[in-house]
Amino acid sequence: MSIYACLFLLLSIACGALSVGTSLPGAWATLVEGCTVLFGILFVISLLIGRRIKFDPVLR
Repeated sequence: MSIYACLFLLLSIACGALSVGTSLPGAWATLVEGCTVLFGILFVISLLIGRRIKFDPVLR
């Protein structure tokens, strides 16, 4: 997993825990939930981009 994927995963978990664990005013709750979704999507995208296809150059 790349550094960016780890970063986005941690940010998504932190925002998710903040939205579940505390009661925030209306605008802040919406912002935190939106950031959770955004960081989750960025996590998946960074996993897809960071994936390297490995192959054996010597044919067997």
